[in-house]
Amino acid sequence: MDQHHITDIIEPNLRVLFCGINPGSSSAHTGFHFAYGGNRFWKVIYQAGFTHEQLRPEEEMRLLETGCGITMLVERPTVQASELATAELREGGEKLMEKIALYQPAALAILGKEAFRKAFRQSKVEWGRQAITIGRTEVWVLPNPSGLNRASLDELVSAYGELHQALPEWQA
Repeated sequence: MDQHHITDIIEPNLRVLFCGINPGSSSAHTGFHFAYGGNRFWKVIYQAGFTHEQLRPEEEMRLLETGCGITMLVERPTVQASELATAELREGGEKLMEKIALYQPAALAILGKEAFRKAFRQSKVEWGRQAITIGRTEVWVLPNPSGLNRASLDELVSAYGELHQALPEWQA
């Protein structure tokens, strides 16, 4: 499962770069981000207003048309993100900061409080906009859309919608 063909969906000056923790086994198998049927990412970003229609994982490249992109903290696939070591998350955080400095999206949305806390060595993390920035990029922490996360769909859409409302309109 260590081999996969999942790549970043990224270009300079995106409106938001969503950062998942790492590929799950379904994503590693299909080669698409958030591919597990129980993952609510595609539904959430649609309902929060980031896309005009609900995309399927195999349509992920269309995100660029909306000013959105996807990356990951750690490239190693696992069944559950809890299988990742703190050292892997910290290394991923360092690489992510370099990527953000290069591409400078308006916002970076890290999808998971615990992953953000470990990757960026933060002791206390609240949901939403963080006090830190990377260059001119705002950093947000949003609930992970995994089906393993107990947050309801409405709670996820509300959190992602807050980010959507805080960002400038996208000009393609």
